[in-house]
Amino acid sequence: MLRSRARRFCSGSAAIFVGLAIGTTVLSAEPSTSRGQISVAQAMMILDQAATNPAARQTLTAYLAGTGETAGWLLDVATDQGLLRHPCTRRLSLDDKSARQALGSTAPGRAAETAATPLIVADMLKRAGCRLTDR
Repeated sequence: MLRSRARRFCSGSAAIFVGLAIGTTVLSAEPSTSRGQISVAQAMMILDQAATNPAARQTLTAYLAGTGETAGWLLDVATDQGLLRHPCTRRLSLDDKSARQALGSTAPGRAAETAATPLIVADMLKRAGCRLTDR
C-alpha cells in the first residue's frame, strides 16, 4: 500500500514538473518565492491567462492535478499515522474557482513571497471537512 501512495505522489510531482516545463514561458513573468516554490502571484497569473492561453491552461491543469494528488497523498499519510480525527465529511475537490478563492485572501504585497500550494491544499481539506489532530 505504501508503494501505491509513493507512486501517486511521484505522479503528482511529475504532473507539476511537466506542467511547469511546458508553461515556463507562461510563468516567467512572475517570480517564484525565494525558496523556489510556486508563488501566489504565479498561480494567479496562470489562472488569469488560462481562459485565453492554451499553454497557461495546460500548465494550470497540470498544476491543479498535481496539487490534488498531493493533498490526497497527505490525507492518506495522516490517516495511516492516526492524525485524522474523523473521516472527511465530503470528497476532496479542486478546480480553478476554488483555487482562485483559496489564493484570493493573500495580501497583494505578499503574493510574490507566499507559496500557493499549501494554501490550496489547506482549503481543499477544509472544504472536505477534514480535521487533523494537533500532534
